[in-house]
Amino acid sequence: MSMETELKVKEEIERLLKAGFIRSAIYADWLANIVPVLKRKTGAIRISVDYRNLNEASPNDEYPIPMVDMLVDGAAHNQMLSFTDDNA
Repeated sequence: MSMETELKVKEEIERLLKAGFIRSAIYADWLANIVPVLKRKTGAIRISVDYRNLNEASPNDEYPIPMVDMLVDGAAHNQMLSFTDDNA
């Protein structure tokens, strides 16, 4: 990483810290690398995070989301259907 890019990354991290969007972590269990993305038109830096290592270490979901067609087929021959609106 060039010195100019490193300076822009440090400035962006300071801005995110001041805004409260990120915070310092001491003795973190997991670390993820940052990936600075340079915007070509403006020269600004956008910070992304590479979570691939964390995703590999995370356990697989034991309860996969059911397929929509299976849900519709399962409800097709019922005489009464009930729906719940959890946003009310």
